[in-house]
This record gives sequence, C-alpha cells and structure tokens, in this order.
Amino acid sequence: MKPAKSLSVLMLAASLSGCATSSSPGANVTLTATRQNSGQIGNVTLADWGGKQTGFSFFISGAPNGASLPLRLYAFVNQGSCAQPGPVAYAMNDKVSTERQPVRGWAFSRSAPVALSTLLAGEYSVVVRTAATDGSVDIFCGDISQASTAK
Repeated sequence: MKPAKSLSVLMLAASLSGCATSSSPGANVTLTATRQNSGQIGNVTLADWGGKQTGFSFFISGAPNGASLPLRLYAFVNQGSCAQPGPVAYAMNDKVSTERQPVRGWAFSRSAPVALSTLLAGEYSVVVRTAATDGSVDIFCGDISQASTAK
C-alpha cells in the first residue's frame, strides 16, 4: 500500500474511533516515527471524556522488526515537546495490549485523568514505547500543541 493511501486509511480509522467515543470536539495528533521505527506512520485522536478525562485512540502502521507478538505498547503524556521532552505527566498503562487491524496496522486505546482543554493549552507530547521485553524503545512521538481539532 502506498504511503499516501496508508495515511488516508489511518486518518479515516482514527477519525471514526474518535467519533465513536465522544460527542465533544476532539483533536488529532500525528505521530512521528522515531529512528528505531522509521517508515511507519501513526495517529492518535484525543477525545474529551466529561471534562476530567481524555480518551486516546491510537492507530499505528507498525512496530520495529523483531517486536514480540502479541504486540504490547506503552503510552505516555510527557511535559514538553518531542524535540525537547520533559518528564512523564501521565502514564496510560493500565492495559498494554493492542489489536491488529485489517488495514495493516495496530489500534489501541488509553485514557488519562486530565481534561482535554488542559492538554491542548499546555506543552505536552504523546509517546508510544515498546515493552521492556522489546527494549523499552520510544517508537512514536507527537506534539499535542500541533493537534488539529476534530468535530
């Protein structure tokens, strides 16, 4: 599948999952693959869950070669940007399982105990990391401040 077509499928899947979780406006954050996961694409849709929680619906096209299956991924909201990361603000790892998608990728959902408006107003980034058994490698990062709003 060509990268442009993959990205279109990715955005559609992320938009649909974001619409299914909330009637409030949300935001889409493009995830950039790190050097350890080059060539992959990702997206996360953030949804307001009642003003006190934010839901995160992830879709990624792949993980590094050699990652063990079933794929287990960890997700974090860090203070700062991808270029200048700060400490972890919210670890979203009460579950770490993923679901393989028919469009050649992986989907998973998480939540953080913080209002979406707080995340959008501050300087935060979203990080996706492999499990310790796969080296605890950061494979995607996206700056929440660069989010595009969704309806």
